[in-house]
Amino acid sequence: MSAQTDQPGSAATTMGDRAYPESQVSHEGGTYWLERSADGRKRLVAVVPEESALRDFTGSVEAVDGGFRLEAETTAENARALRSALPWLTPSRFGLHTSVGFGDRLGLATPGHVRALKAVGAPINPVFAQQSIREMGRCGRTPANVLDDATWGAFQAGWTSSVGGDADHLEALEDIDNTAAAGFVFYTLDPKAEVDPEAEHADPATIRQKVEALDWSGLESDLPSFTKAYVGQRLDLEHEAVELDEESVLRAMAKYGPSMAHAMAMYRRLMEKDIDCEVEFAVDETDYPTTPAEHVVVLRELQRLGMQFVSFAPRFVGRFEKGIEYLGDLDELQRDFAIHAQIARALGPYKLSLHSGSDKFSTYPLIAEATRGVVHLKTAGTSWAEALRVIANHDPGLMREVLTLALDSFEANRKSYHLSCDPSRIPTSPTDEEVARLLDVIDSRQVLHVGYGAILAEFGSRMYAVWNDHEDELYRVIQDHFVKHLTPFAGYAQ
Repeated sequence: MSAQTDQPGSAATTMGDRAYPESQVSHEGGTYWLERSADGRKRLVAVVPEESALRDFTGSVEAVDGGFRLEAETTAENARALRSALPWLTPSRFGLHTSVGFGDRLGLATPGHVRALKAVGAPINPVFAQQSIREMGRCGRTPANVLDDATWGAFQAGWTSSVGGDADHLEALEDIDNTAAAGFVFYTLDPKAEVDPEAEHADPATIRQKVEALDWSGLESDLPSFTKAYVGQRLDLEHEAVELDEESVLRAMAKYGPSMAHAMAMYRRLMEKDIDCEVEFAVDETDYPTTPAEHVVVLRELQRLGMQFVSFAPRFVGRFEKGIEYLGDLDELQRDFAIHAQIARALGPYKLSLHSGSDKFSTYPLIAEATRGVVHLKTAGTSWAEALRVIANHDPGLMREVLTLALDSFEANRKSYHLSCDPSRIPTSPTDEEVARLLDVIDSRQVLHVGYGAILAEFGSRMYAVWNDHEDELYRVIQDHFVKHLTPFAGYAQ
């Protein structure tokens, strides 16, 4: 597979004044690019030597000098056809290579993400199509929407390397079905609802009762076999060891046993589809940090049950809240990263995955070093938050309305998110100067960060009009923000 970005001299392949020049690419004799009409709508243009190359597209086709020219709308059908014509736009697996997930609640941010990757210039593999089922529901999107928007964005910005596609935080069997049908290749299994938080502090007698009550047949084992396999064992690492005493082993199983059974049900549902994919197991949204012993027991048990995974997202120490810097002791976090990375190398290798990774700038050098680049960074809402800067810059009145709604709906919006903001500290009638700083203050940034669903439902059409009128500024804001995310990983990327 190869892509050429040189521009042929034929008049048929001459782009119009409203074209995105970086989008033009030649592949297998055809030339493709994206243009924008006077009303802001985008259209695909392609010139190919044989009309049969356009059979999967829907649009107007005319014979031109040396071939056929297509003009087509950016529809879902044409996104699928474009992925077929330009295969690098079809999501593929990344394995152990350094990767970053670029969550995009708007379907507009991918060109900014591409610009950031190009500016950094490191071999960091991008997952442009990434959104959780929870976020899709709040945004009124489908898995196909997420994938198609990422396709058009990557094409527009001239991305000609591989892309990923993360079906993020899947909790139900039907989530597997819907995301697989759309064409995702990376599946984040998140059975957090089955993790037992009471096991964190329960007394030993209660822990034993919980372990005895597990569905051991569903786990294809029994308590005596389990305890024999783990109790008294020791995992020697590069610089330390993990001792598996009876209390830590049983507590790990009491806490995570039910979640493993559900994760395996999702995994088997995925394997039945016989698609080329990779899997991440995630417990990052649980209430308590994942201990080294829990990491060892859970991941070994999943391996015993047949799960092949490319990455694991534990719950690290400290607080990884939405849209703000890490809250906690960085020395303690560095030690936590180090031991989990050593376990991942000893039991795998597999990648450590850092979730809620947006804006945790102090943590990136630490996890990049600990994992030696065998890492996946997952961001979600920070592109949305940064996009609000463009609204604040050009329509402060609209931004005040957005803030009012975010405050009024905050109690509903905050569900399922870890936050420390205090809405009472946010000005309810901010001046234009205060509006410009809303995204720089923890309280207002988090309130706006989690209010995306209600805000887009109420003001979406007005907001998209602003973003479309100032799209280059939008891309520049997102690029600048993500360069700061990507740079610490550049020296470790592999």
